[in-house]
Order: sequence, then C-alpha cells, then structure tokens
Amino acid sequence: MYDDLKKLIEEKKTVDGFIKVTESPTKTLTSEQKAILNRKGNVLFNSGDVNTARRIWLATGYSDGLTRVGDSFLKSGDELSALKYYWLAHNKNKAMPLIEKTANMLSSLLSEED
Repeated sequence: MYDDLKKLIEEKKTVDGFIKVTESPTKTLTSEQKAILNRKGNVLFNSGDVNTARRIWLATGYSDGLTRVGDSFLKSGDELSALKYYWLAHNKNKAMPLIEKTANMLSSLLSEED
C-alpha cells in the first residue's frame, strides 16, 4: 500500500518539486519591471508557452497568472501541480477543493490500512 502511494507521489512530482517553489516574488524588481514582465507572460501564455509564462509569473508573484497556470494544469489532469500554483497565487477558492480531495483520498487510503 505504501509503495503504491510512494509510486503515485513520485509520478506526480514536478520539475520544481512537490508543492512549493517559492512564497515570495523577487524583491529586486520595481513595479514597472513587474508590469512589463507580467504583460510578457500574458503574451507567452496566450501563445501557448505556459512554461516560460509560469517562470516569469513565479518571479513577479503575479497571482492572476499563477492561477491561470494552475488552471492549465488542472485542465490537463495534473491536480497536484494545479494545487501548487493555486497555493502560490494565494487562491484559496481554487486550492481548497483540491486540498479536500487530497485529504479525502489520503483518509480513505489510511482507513484501508486498518
């Protein structure tokens, strides 16, 4: 049972880690620089380059962009990555259902052990 859970976690692990990359955006960017980068991220995201947009928005802390990245992961079925970006965006409305689903799954797995 634990081996199956460990395998599932390893399969869902992302390049940047399991859940969290950074809580804080880069502090050395000015508001103007962040705005320019966020606009660039929007252009990249809309053209399909989600990965580069994701990296920009992680650096700037752009919560709307991070939420959009989470939405794209959720649409592709990667709920753990979606949760990561909703969490980083401080979007509790989108994160909580995934947290509850994960908690229910873990509770179910643990009750099967007993």
